[in-house]
This record gives sequence, structure tokens and C-alpha cells, in this order.
Amino acid sequence: MKTKAFLLIIAAGVLWGTSGLFVNFLSPYGITSLQMTALRGMVSFLCMLVYVLLRDRKLLRVKWTELLLFAGIGVGIFGTATFYYASMQMTSVATAVVLMYTAPVYVMLFSVLFLKEKLTPLKLISLICMLIGCCLVSGVVGGLKFDLIGIALGILSGISYAAYNLLTKVAMQRGSSPVSATLYGFLAMTLVALCLCDVPSMAGVLSTKPAMMLPLMVLFGVMTCFLPYILYTLSMKTLPAGTAASLAIVEPLAATLFGVFLLNQALDAFSVVGIMLILLAVFLLGKDEAAS
Repeated sequence: MKTKAFLLIIAAGVLWGTSGLFVNFLSPYGITSLQMTALRGMVSFLCMLVYVLLRDRKLLRVKWTELLLFAGIGVGIFGTATFYYASMQMTSVATAVVLMYTAPVYVMLFSVLFLKEKLTPLKLISLICMLIGCCLVSGVVGGLKFDLIGIALGILSGISYAAYNLLTKVAMQRGSSPVSATLYGFLAMTLVALCLCDVPSMAGVLSTKPAMMLPLMVLFGVMTCFLPYILYTLSMKTLPAGTAASLAIVEPLAATLFGVFLLNQALDAFSVVGIMLILLAVFLLGKDEAAS
């Protein structure tokens, strides 16, 4: 059973890592990061709704007090996706994904500062690795040219991802269903994105080549959001949370490899070392969680 769970979470990471391929293909058509978030959110919400209707309709029933928390989760998903896609457009797939994956470090810092969790040696080493890694990836160290706004957006995606994780943790501690939280989170993300993006422009782009664009949008939502979430959830039935968090580094590794080999995005030695340090930081945090 554990072998199956390992394979499920690795598959989820690889699917999440395909985001860069979709962003690279959609950007030349003039689709903004906000519009990508809206399209991905609509598809993911509809797929999750069908999943809930087929699995257990009782999951649609939630308390009014839960809705505000779920809305916060949705805003976290919205910020993660939007800032991530924008950073990817300004920098590279590898840079954007590793900056987003600094999220566990932000969660750790918040927990230590405000939730009075103990700062263990592994957590301290993780923090140091993350800081040095970010400097190397961004180009601050090594005298490389870098896009300051793109780096800032990448860091914001990590902070948004951390907020999403913290709010989801609170929801689970209060007894909420993870499926219900994700369903209404997807809905909130979609509504926020639709309110902020240029819907007529997005519809105009989709209408130019509907036979190609519409299936692509469906694949975008299913492959980068709905399906990996289902696989990840199934794996969590067998694997401890710490082990799952450690294995989640498959996503940035997959995204980096896709960017290098399929999109021809070159990596210099500083970036490679920086990526490895950030992934090491995430891995060590997962090990620390598993040991606690």
C-alpha cells in the first residue's frame, strides 16, 4: 500500500509541475496570469463539484462559520496561482516554482514566532538553506541580471501558499472536510479571479481558436489542479503528513526539468545550487515534521 501511495504522490507532483508548460503556451496568446487563474479555477471547481456529487452530496453542506474560512483558503489559492504564473512569465519556470516552494519555511517562521513552536536545529538549518538558495536563484549572488518584480511575485506566491496551508490546517483542526474546503476554496478563487481579470478579453482570446483553446483550458485545470489534488489526497490515507511534504519536492524538480528540456530554459551553476538548497530546506522541514 505504501508503494502505491508513493507512486500517487509522485504522479501528483509531476502533474503539478506541468504548469510551466501551459503558461509558456498560453502567454503568447495574451492570456494574463489573472485570466489563467480564473480559467484554471473554473475547470477545477466544476470537476470537483462533479466529484462531490458522485461521491457524497453531503459534502456540499457546510456551516456558515466555515464559509469564511473556506473563502480565505480560496484567496490563498488565488494568490498562489496568480503570483506564480506572473513570476513564471517574468523569470523562468525553475525560478518561479522554487520561490513558491519556500512556503513551508514561511509556515515554520509563523509557527515559531506566533504559535510558540520550538525552533529545532533542522528548522534553523532549513531557514539558512532557504535564504542562501533564494539569493542564488534570484541572481543577487553571482552578479547576474534578474527581474526584481518577478522575484518579488515569486516570493508572494510562496507567502500565499503558506497562508493557504495554515488556513487549511485550521479548517482540518475544526473538523471540516478537506474535500469541502477545497471545493469552496476553488469557488472563492474563481470568483475573485473573475472579478479582477478582463473577462471580455479572455472570452475574445478563447473564441479565436475554440477547437484548440477550450480543450487546452480543460487540460490545464484537470492536469495542474483537480487530478493532482485527488492523487495527493488518496496518498495521504497511507503516508504520514511529514513524508508527504518531503515527497512534494517532486513538483519543483519536475517543473525545472520540463523548463530545461522542453522549454530550453538554461540554468547557470548559481541557480542549480540555489534550487538544490531550497529543495533541501523543504525536505528537512518535512523530516522535522515526521520526527515531531
